[in-house]
Amino acid sequence: MFMLQYSNIVEFVAISILFFLYIHYWRRNRGKIAPSWPIIGMVLTILRYVPDFHNFTTLVLKRHGGTFQFEGPWFTNTSFTGTSDPKNIDHVTNKNFGNYGKGSNFKEILDVLGGSILNLDFHEWKLERTVNQLIFKRKNFQNFFHQSVQKKVENCLLPFLNDVSEAGAQVDLQDVLNRFTFDITCTIAYGFDPNCLPNKFSKLREIASLKSLPVMEEVIFYRHFIPIYLRKLQKWLNVGQEKKFKVAQENIDRFLYECMSTYSSRCGEEFDVCYFDLVKELTKEGYGRGEMSETYVRDTGFSLLIAGNGTISSGLSWFFWLVSIHPVVQAKIIDEINENCHTQYENCIASREEDLDKLVYLHAALCEALRLYPPIPFEHICSVKSDILPSGDHVSENTKLMYSMYAMGRMEQIWGEDCMEFKPERWISNKGYIIHVPSYKFLTFNTGPRSCLGKDLSFVQMKMVAATILWKFQIKVVEGHPVMPRISIILRMKHGLKVEVTKRCI
Repeated sequence: MFMLQYSNIVEFVAISILFFLYIHYWRRNRGKIAPSWPIIGMVLTILRYVPDFHNFTTLVLKRHGGTFQFEGPWFTNTSFTGTSDPKNIDHVTNKNFGNYGKGSNFKEILDVLGGSILNLDFHEWKLERTVNQLIFKRKNFQNFFHQSVQKKVENCLLPFLNDVSEAGAQVDLQDVLNRFTFDITCTIAYGFDPNCLPNKFSKLREIASLKSLPVMEEVIFYRHFIPIYLRKLQKWLNVGQEKKFKVAQENIDRFLYECMSTYSSRCGEEFDVCYFDLVKELTKEGYGRGEMSETYVRDTGFSLLIAGNGTISSGLSWFFWLVSIHPVVQAKIIDEINENCHTQYENCIASREEDLDKLVYLHAALCEALRLYPPIPFEHICSVKSDILPSGDHVSENTKLMYSMYAMGRMEQIWGEDCMEFKPERWISNKGYIIHVPSYKFLTFNTGPRSCLGKDLSFVQMKMVAATILWKFQIKVVEGHPVMPRISIILRMKHGLKVEVTKRCI
């Protein structure tokens, strides 16, 4: 009898403690947009808002003054500090750059990058960046890049869209641009064009390697919030997200090793003025590291695909969508093209930088699209030692810090009350020049020592494509077609960009 009463008392006390703990946390979390609970942290909130993650992140950062502490489940190492404060970002990426690197968690999440520059830190990264920088600055490389883009536009992109126009068909412009940039990247990296984008409109063939990149980008996004032991379990059981990732990586690796076999057969050839192979040049300029391994060539090739394919096609897709729903902006771009390029270029393909530099309003419109829809919506780094951010927030040793470029483009304190408007004029001075915005505020091409080496070449490619398409065709988004971001580390459109293409009467 005594033991029964004692058991009842213990049960009553336990229930009472749990009840009071619930009341305590309920009161503490009441009204909060991202409540934190014992053991599970804020994971329920993340799961609830995953379909609209980027806009939810923006809302949270606005509510918390630009910096927020995310609490993951206990013992999972998924907690992080999120920020959109330019001062904090300038601090961690520039002023205190030496205290922040990729960290072990980054390399586990993006293990597919291997030993490429995108996965390196400190001394190794510095050596690799020096090699890349030397090559990107070479005139013969820049000339080959310009010629490759121009040739692909003239021989494939324009004829393809012309056929679409004549057929009166609808086409996914995001898919078209993704194929275009994939071909360009392979041409630059390995010296051959896989012809993912044909020059005739027909049913576009399925290409496993091309479809695999968005799948991998999506899985990598989820890896940021899934504890490593769950990822390893999924990988071991070959189920869920990790199964999708494995299949996609096999497709990509198969393609890359086919590229490498072509690359190896040409290793003894001399370069001429018309030919450039970026992977081969990176190997040649290895700074005494000896013959590059097969793994190095594979990792470098994959990092070039990540950097040159999805980011450019994403930026252009959002640009064409924004321009199509802002006819006044489109008209101004057409007028500028007519004034600066029409008499010189039959197809309006200005390949020289001095010609492209005249398209100031087009440059501003591209910047505005990249501000609102940055191709890489967030990045994550890790502290080496504990630190205090300019906002006053404390960052512990070996702590992840995520900064959201997507949220930054929507902050009134950075861009003003009209920050949600697509307004290219905000980039142009009274004298008609592009206004310089510090890179730690306009973070699309990163900032500090890790700023993007391909920024200028990216603008060249985007301007050539944008000017040519807008001059030749009217792009109209199909009525009722939903446009929203895909949940991924690259800001692709979830449902593509279905458009109607008609020839423009100039």
